[in-house]
Parts: sequence; C-alpha cells; structure tokens
Amino acid sequence: MKKEDLPEIISVFPLSNFIIFPKTTVPLNIFEPRYIEMINDSMKSNKFIGMIQPKSGKNLDTDTPILHQVGCLGKITSFKETDDGRYIIDLNGIIRFNILEEKPVNGSYRKCKVSYESYLNDLDKKKEDLKFSDLEIIFKDLKSLFDKRGFIINWKALEKQSLDETINALAMASPFSLEEKQVLLETKNLDIRKNKIADILTTYTYDEYNNTTIQ
Repeated sequence: MKKEDLPEIISVFPLSNFIIFPKTTVPLNIFEPRYIEMINDSMKSNKFIGMIQPKSGKNLDTDTPILHQVGCLGKITSFKETDDGRYIIDLNGIIRFNILEEKPVNGSYRKCKVSYESYLNDLDKKKEDLKFSDLEIIFKDLKSLFDKRGFIINWKALEKQSLDETINALAMASPFSLEEKQVLLETKNLDIRKNKIADILTTYTYDEYNNTTIQ
C-alpha cells in the first residue's frame, strides 16, 4: 500500500472498546442496517472502512457519539453473508489516521476527512527490532491478567508471529479499558507501545495486590 492510494474521506465505524492495529486482521459480525449499508458501499468501491472508538459524550447538534481523534483504516479481505442477513467480514488493519473533520451526513453512517501523516511508518514492511526476551516479563504479567479475567489466549501461536503482530494482537484482545486501549493505539511505535502495556499492567498489579481502599 502506498500513501497516494489512501482515501482522503472514509466511512467510519464507531465501536466502543474495540481497536484494530496495522498489520493485524480481525473478524467482525455486521448486523446493524446502517453498517450493512456501509459495508455494501465499501465493497462496491475500495473496500476501506475506518475503525474508531467513540467517547462517552455526544455531539449536541447531531446527538451522535463524540469520536476519538485517532483510529485505524482497515481493508475488507473476506466477506460472507449469512442466512439471516448478517455480514461476516475480516478486516485487515492498514494505517492509523487522525480525523480532520467530520463530513455532513449524507446517508445512514458517518464519514470523515482524515490525515495519515503522523502514522506513515505503519506502511513500512520492515519489522521493528525487538526480541521476545525483552517481552518475557510483560507476557508473564499479561498471561496472569488474562487468566484472572477468564480470557483464553493461544500463547504458543502468538510466539510464532512477528513481534508487532503479537504485541498488537495482545493490545486488541486485552481486558484493558477503552481509554487504555486508545492510548496504545496512539503510541508512535512498537517499543513505546510495549512500555505502555507494561505501565498499564503495573496499575492492574497494584489493584490486585496492593489496593487498600476501604470498600
């Protein structure tokens, strides 16, 4: 994918507590009529949609959720229609974007003018130079947190992936809060994201073992 191939105006899918990173693929179950329309339109054009998290507040003029400024452009790589009219798609993360402005609604879903300038390194094929040995403690703490929250992860399969795929997959699947996931999405590179995950895990470890707040 080249910079000049990226769309300037994209349809956006606001989905709370869900993120997608570049170089990762996630399945999505589409059932709301407006997003079925969005997928239909996307399949007829460039197959791009923008995933973004909404904030808790709403726009006073449109009564729609306020969006975070940073999301990730995805491309539909697999499409299946079910017997009950739902769409099952695979979405491949391409590059993060900043919202410049939201366009007037001319249909049932939202569109935004976006910029990719801050995240052009997402298009690089080069893998960042981190070793799994650097991440052993993080993986251990993450596994403990996942186990405590009842999350099941195939850790052996993750270890066979590239580091960016592994860290991003864990960030997406983690039981972190909406705000924490947004912080991870907005980090400039993999090394910073690794450190942010460690910082977040420290707060969870504190809450698990050292929180003396009276209930």
